[in-house]
Amino acid sequence: MGHKERKHALLSASGAHRWLVCTPSARLEASFPEEESDAAKEGTLAHELAEAKLRNYFFTADFGKRKLSAAISRFRKHELWQEEMMRYTDEYLDYVKSEAMAFPSEPSVIIEKQVDFGAYTPDGFGTADCILVSGGVLHVIDFKYGKGVAVSAEGNPQLGLYALGAYEAYKMLYPIETIRMSIVQPRLSDGISKWECSLKELLAWGEYVKERAALAFKGEGDFYPGEKQCRFCRAKAQCRARSDHNVKQAFEIGQLPPLITAKEAGERLLALEDVAKYQKDLQEWALSECLAGKEVPGWKAVEGRSSRAWTDMDKAFEVLQEHQVPRAVLFEEKPLTLAQVEKVVGKKEFAEIAGEYVAWSPGRPALVKESDKRQAITNKITAAEAFKEDSQL
Repeated sequence: MGHKERKHALLSASGAHRWLVCTPSARLEASFPEEESDAAKEGTLAHELAEAKLRNYFFTADFGKRKLSAAISRFRKHELWQEEMMRYTDEYLDYVKSEAMAFPSEPSVIIEKQVDFGAYTPDGFGTADCILVSGGVLHVIDFKYGKGVAVSAEGNPQLGLYALGAYEAYKMLYPIETIRMSIVQPRLSDGISKWECSLKELLAWGEYVKERAALAFKGEGDFYPGEKQCRFCRAKAQCRARSDHNVKQAFEIGQLPPLITAKEAGERLLALEDVAKYQKDLQEWALSECLAGKEVPGWKAVEGRSSRAWTDMDKAFEVLQEHQVPRAVLFEEKPLTLAQVEKVVGKKEFAEIAGEYVAWSPGRPALVKESDKRQAITNKITAAEAFKEDSQL
């Protein structure tokens, strides 16, 4: 099945992080059209390339080198093609190969499998990128090309639903005891996440899904707005529950003491997390209404600051030089940035050739949630550092 032609269930696996928490959202956003962004189109192209490479490696007889080359030639003609896709999809292929080789015996490899998890959600189905099955282990691997938001495999509901569907499809063929889930997000520096649970735990979670899915399918239950579940909801700009929630967080603070405590600061940062994002979503929707000729009281659409661009830069520079404008004035020579050089050369090759000439310096301190995997830092001097300073006196 082509990636562009994939159908989406009302209770989709990719939207499970939303409708499992905010059950009425599935029916609410169904009234909004699905719009595919350039980032989504780019992801689709990368997925098609990744699929072709997997098929070539695991099923060479049916999808040999000639078919792979023809597919890559076709992909390269796409307007969103970037040569770096070859490297990133190679990283995905390498991960799947290493996981397959780690099985005690050669696993069955299923690529782009539409799995049916209708036993847990009404009319539920989705497409798993890769499934490995052998020796009592069912391993679901998901390829994500996004680079904005890191996605963890731990307790991931999308992979959980794929695993339930895969189990239903193969339970009669394989004795499955352990469920393994992986997400490969190669455009992030720490883009591989892996997690596993027992079949018993997965099926227990499936019972919970049944209850929540029954409410979501009917459009019942309580709205539960929040930064994570609202992020990609198509109704996020107009949702009254989200609007009321954010207005309350922003304005209904109540009686304030002269100073707030660190505990209160932490609580308020969490409470206000979605406020700024909601304001941006609301502004974008109001602008679209104004541009469509509709009235948004108190607001109007105006033309922003204009910008200029060459219609023919080469010809313009040629004419300028004919009029005695020196070439040195028109052009400047400067080296590429470290990141740009690494991108051109390739991450692995760059590290091998020039890695010794690169020094890492710590980034500026940033405030993140406690759940972030990075190690906490502090301005306090540690005991080891203090003793080190003493020894140098």
